[in-house]
Amino acid sequence: MVRFLSHKLLQMGLTLLGVVTIVFFLFSVLPGDPSQMMLGQNQNQEQQRIIQKKYGFDLAVEKQYLFFLNDLSPFSIHSQNPASFSHYDKNKYGGFVLVETKAWQLVVKWPYLRTSYQKRGKPVAEIIAETLPNTFVLAVAAMSIAVFLGILLGIVAMLQKGRFLDTFLQGVSTLGMSLPSFFSAIIASWLFGLVWHEFTGLNMTGSLYELDDYGETNHLELKNLVLPALVLGIRPLAVITQLMRNSLLEVMEQDYIRTARAKGLSRYQIIYKHALKNALNPVVTAISGWFASLLAGAIFVEYIFGWRGLGKEIVMALNTLDIPVIMGAVLIIAFFFIIINIVVDMLYVYLDPQVKL
Repeated sequence: MVRFLSHKLLQMGLTLLGVVTIVFFLFSVLPGDPSQMMLGQNQNQEQQRIIQKKYGFDLAVEKQYLFFLNDLSPFSIHSQNPASFSHYDKNKYGGFVLVETKAWQLVVKWPYLRTSYQKRGKPVAEIIAETLPNTFVLAVAAMSIAVFLGILLGIVAMLQKGRFLDTFLQGVSTLGMSLPSFFSAIIASWLFGLVWHEFTGLNMTGSLYELDDYGETNHLELKNLVLPALVLGIRPLAVITQLMRNSLLEVMEQDYIRTARAKGLSRYQIIYKHALKNALNPVVTAISGWFASLLAGAIFVEYIFGWRGLGKEIVMALNTLDIPVIMGAVLIIAFFFIIINIVVDMLYVYLDPQVKL
């Protein structure tokens, strides 16, 4: 177990380093100047020069990259010179000084994601902490719908193999896998939130918490979760339905299933007690991959439905070249991808004793 976790943690570090490197240099070559976006119409050369020096835009790209890695690292080196871009500010970085000389300091701290370029210097960590829970709730709701209905419909399709219901479910699943999330979101928002609003009571846009009529306090609006969760769950629902059906059909042909039939067990007992657990392996793989993907794939759905989550925050950051927010959000999503994959690898051992870590 220790060797397995050590290997996975090393992979995590290398993966996150690769993500940071690709995203950082991608945005460094794209057109656009963040300092101009920050100043807007009130910009002048002096103000722009001050902004560039404050955020390190006047440094070479390679230096900016190394400084960014230094901020992300739990062990970071900082200059003792107060005028230096890498000067250690405890209020900003937190942590404590481990080693100190006249020229530099070695600091132990939490990874520092910097501050937003647009939201008056608000820490990126705070922005993520405010928006990620909403995205997580949306992803869990969508995945719960997909898992429950997907497994149920997969079993039904297997039991009705070759009949009309099986053919119908496979056709609907294929259609569900083909529909882009943003297209489904637009159609669902228009139909259920506008055309049929009188019957559904659902809104075209809205988030989990909404301000009251006086604009003073937030109140929970669970009905705003319905449409985004259904739309986001369509594609994983289609995939899980197909996988569950095909996996069960394969498992039902195994020798131990024939033995169970010979002992007089009913079809329900065979599926529930013997076939279902062994048929879940490919489904678990799909669930893990899709749940992590939902955190990233929620971007368009959140934006269309006005859901105040991490996805909508990424779109806004892309429009304003708010690179720290983009980098922080991408890192968090990549981190969840890796953690979920580790959990799934460990879950395989429970589902299939033949699998070793």
